Amino acid sequence: MMVTKIEEIYRDIDTLPEEAQSLLLDFIQLLKKRYPQTELENDSQEKDLYEKFEEMGLIGCCSVEEDLSTTYKQVLSNTLSTKYDHR
Repeated sequence: MMVTKIEEIYRDIDTLPEEAQSLLLDFIQLLKKRYPQTELENDSQEKDLYEKFEEMGLIGCCSVEEDLSTTYKQVLSNTLSTKYDHR
C-alpha cells in the first residue's frame, strides 16, 4: 500500500512545473533540517563497521606495519623488552 502512495506522489510531482518542483525540494530540505532522523532511525540503516569508524575519524588515525595482524606477538615482545629493559 505504501508503494502505491509513493508512486502517486512521484506522478503528482512529475506533473508540477519545474519551479514548483524546485520549491518542493527546498521545502523537503527545510523539513529534513527541522526534523532530523533519530539515532534509532539511523540504526535501521545499518552501516558496516568500516563506515562507522571512518565517520568517527578512526580510519587512517595511525600507521603500522602491513603484516601486524600476523606478527603482533613478536612486535609486542620486542617493544615490551625494549621499553622495560632497565629492570
